[in-house]
Amino acid sequence: MHDMSAHAAQHGAPTSFIRKHVFSLDHKVIGKQYYALALIAAVVGMFLSWLMRIHLGWGNFAIPGLHLLSSTGAPGNVMTPEYYLQLMTMHGTIMVFFVLTTAPFAAFGNFFLPIQTGAEDMPFPHFNMMSFWVTFVAFVVMVAAFFVPDGPSLGGWTQYAPLSAVGAVGGPGQGLGVVLWAASIGIFCIGQLLGSLNFITTTLDMRCKGMSLMRLPLSAWGWFITSMMGLTAFAVLMPACILLILDHVAGTSFFVASNLVINGQILPHSGGSTLLWQHLFWFFGHPEVYIAIVPGMGIVSHVLITNMRRPMLSHRVLIYSMGALAVLSYMVYGHHMFVSGMNPVSAIAFSFPTLVITIPSTIVVLIWLGSLYGSKLRINSASLFSLGFISMFISGGVSGFFLAQPSLDIMLHATYFVVGHFHLVMGVAAMFGIFAGTYFWFPKMTGRMMNETLGRVHFWLSFVGAYCIFMPFHYLGMAGNVRRYQAFTDDYLIPLIPVHKFITVAALVTGFVQLIFIYNLIYSRFKGPVAPSDNPWEGTSLEWSTATPPPHNNFGDKMPVVYHDPYQYSVEGASADYIMQTSPEKLTNPHEEK
Repeated sequence: MHDMSAHAAQHGAPTSFIRKHVFSLDHKVIGKQYYALALIAAVVGMFLSWLMRIHLGWGNFAIPGLHLLSSTGAPGNVMTPEYYLQLMTMHGTIMVFFVLTTAPFAAFGNFFLPIQTGAEDMPFPHFNMMSFWVTFVAFVVMVAAFFVPDGPSLGGWTQYAPLSAVGAVGGPGQGLGVVLWAASIGIFCIGQLLGSLNFITTTLDMRCKGMSLMRLPLSAWGWFITSMMGLTAFAVLMPACILLILDHVAGTSFFVASNLVINGQILPHSGGSTLLWQHLFWFFGHPEVYIAIVPGMGIVSHVLITNMRRPMLSHRVLIYSMGALAVLSYMVYGHHMFVSGMNPVSAIAFSFPTLVITIPSTIVVLIWLGSLYGSKLRINSASLFSLGFISMFISGGVSGFFLAQPSLDIMLHATYFVVGHFHLVMGVAAMFGIFAGTYFWFPKMTGRMMNETLGRVHFWLSFVGAYCIFMPFHYLGMAGNVRRYQAFTDDYLIPLIPVHKFITVAALVTGFVQLIFIYNLIYSRFKGPVAPSDNPWEGTSLEWSTATPPPHNNFGDKMPVVYHDPYQYSVEGASADYIMQTSPEKLTNPHEEK
């Protein structure tokens, strides 16, 4: 515990529009800015996926207006093979970095981590402001690639060398498009490093009186553990991006080997390593999976406990399991490189921890399921999306067992099996965590309630739609459908075209369902019913002990003092169904964190 007055960053309430809503130092406004950026990025990424799926289902279909996006990439509104790969690259990059990293971690974490720790604000508010605007610049730079002559890169979100490092000779977008991609991701890393420093310092040094680490809610632990991962993972990716840019503009050869011939040209490079990029990228890339999913684990746990009206079977084991996922995530990155020609002994060395990392994941799932068993769960949009998160995490995670085996992964690695695996376990699960957090915390963030009927419709259609899209991917992968093919002309692929058409229809319908959420979000923000109280869900953590929306310094004139562990629900002998962390009521039989 720490004396917050000795550490809190002091800055008065803003007096101008610019300082209040644009270049704000308030962590709550910055959290909303991150959320808005993630929402815009999600719409862009979803639109790109629609274009890709239409092309995969009906390859020669002329998509009206597509030539306006790229006259060379879509002559006559028909997508070229190269432009399909360019759209795929931008879809993957935008969704992974600017949605799955930004929303559950930076948006919700910025808004609620200081409040849940009992702090007035982040310790470095100017760094916090910089982190958002640096991330915003990164997004603008990424989108700018659509407007350069050759368009964006076609190297995929992984940008494997040497294709990404050889320049324009590698194809459309491989010149300036790659430079913009690498510059954008490098800038993005700076923003995430600034944010991670703030999150770590807030958790360790800004806790209010009585708030020990084990009294932090599970959502706060999720953000803290994620910030620890981000501090090391993004610190590796950023210099990798710098080296990639130097290969383009400075004549270096970090990622290009000697005597490489492309399109009949011997490239003027020597001494580089094509595998160096893979090592650097995947040392970041696999922790990135957990940077996207661990905040969702914390959010879902927090939401479920509030709606179960009882704590999880073990608060401590959940925390230790999330921490184990963070540590082990750096030891398994080599399983992405089983087909790179690595020594079989190295493959076994990476295969073993890949199987071991399923243990903490399984423990987390078993604690969730064991805690839910026999509970009288309150069914609402937030709890439904939390259950959906668990379902997607299990379904996507099971296929990971197959990919952990080098002998099987070699056959499945470049197929749709992998695409189905990571979309379920990383993409859809993380999105369901975002939706759960939105429906749960919307009253605290805005002072209004979202429409519950629309929320339930949104859940069920999204839940069914996600399975209709991504479960068939596993079948396509086992049938040998290579993941980056844009046309299916081989004899063994032609029978799979009806499956792709089914997936395309499911993707379009599920995409349109998200418009229900956007309508609900925007309408409720301005016209939704006013929240009935500061604590509409009858929660126990500190965010529910302050006004709605919270004041500038979060708690008004009197800073909170914490007396209890989080999640004191249905305590025997208590005066109410729940006991706030700030309640001085003495409990004869409290829920001690196990």
